Amino acid sequence: MRTRSIMLCLMIMTLLMLNLAGCGQSATSTQTKQNSTTSTNQTVDTKRTITDMGGRTVTVPNTIKTAFAISPVGSIMLYALCPDKMVGWNYAPRPSEIKYILPKYQSLPALGGWYAANKTSIEEILKIHPDIIIDMGDVNKAEISNADKIQTQLGLPVVLVDAPVLKMDKACEFMGELLGEKAKAQELADYCRNTIADVTARAAKIPQDKRISVYYAEGAKGLQSEPDGSTHIEALSLVGGLNVAKVPLGGKSGLSSVSLEQILAWNPDVILAWTEEQGGFYKGILSDPTWKEIKAVQQNRVYQVPDAPFCWFDRPPSINRIIGFKWLGNLLYPDVFNYNMVAEVKDFFAKFYHYDLSDEEAKTLLVQIQPTK
Repeated sequence: MRTRSIMLCLMIMTLLMLNLAGCGQSATSTQTKQNSTTSTNQTVDTKRTITDMGGRTVTVPNTIKTAFAISPVGSIMLYALCPDKMVGWNYAPRPSEIKYILPKYQSLPALGGWYAANKTSIEEILKIHPDIIIDMGDVNKAEISNADKIQTQLGLPVVLVDAPVLKMDKACEFMGELLGEKAKAQELADYCRNTIADVTARAAKIPQDKRISVYYAEGAKGLQSEPDGSTHIEALSLVGGLNVAKVPLGGKSGLSSVSLEQILAWNPDVILAWTEEQGGFYKGILSDPTWKEIKAVQQNRVYQVPDAPFCWFDRPPSINRIIGFKWLGNLLYPDVFNYNMVAEVKDFFAKFYHYDLSDEEAKTLLVQIQPTK
């Protein structure tokens, strides 16, 4: 009996141990399955859905490592915000641009874009295969439709970014959120917001009878310009200048035709002109005798619009224009916009172009835009 009892106890203990082992294996198996499921979910959950500034729903990677902008407006913003994520430019940068672009980004490929008459290298874009495409500029029905077509054509997410110059801070903040660059984006947004607020406040102090009349001379002969209402003349009205060009709006690209007789009748106090690299008529305005009856020429107040590395005044209509507000205000009303322009230009280049200008370089940029004595 005693032996039988001992054997029964041993059998019961053995069964209990086997049961516990099975439970352990089951728990381990369950945990393994859970870990496997979690791992699978983490692999699958690599994308997020956003609403872009055109109201479109777009699925983008959680972490965006590379981006391409389809126009100079977006390229300049990408370069300012996160140049290491750029995969290319829309066009081959000009010598004046290259000079102030850091060497490691000068050799990025020119991939074209969807703007003006620009030709796009679709094959090259697909080879590089950026995580997202940025379509930055004016957002309207046509641009929304265009973004949808590009997205279908490339099979890559296209994100619309609305960027009117007076709301460039919002564009910066949106881009920072999208690209995971919030701190840098906030720095740029604050600069844009504070600059526009300061310039607007100073301009409001200028009496109407003290405002300076300006003609913006565009084109190879200086006989194209921008009327009020054109996005290409916004800087002038912001700083309190008076635009003399009373002509029909020349469409989205601007460049309304004018005659020399009209300019003589308007008789502006100041003329702003494209640089020679832009194909402008700056030297011709100063030397052509038919322009010499104009007050601005007689008083030596013909100025080149600064254009390095990107135009400070209008095209491309990106964040490059923000420094132009301070430049133009200081040019027209130095007592009101009494900025230290050397310091201002150095600060802007450091923040937006990652380039540390010397005092001499800043002075050279500013001297180059003054009229020939």
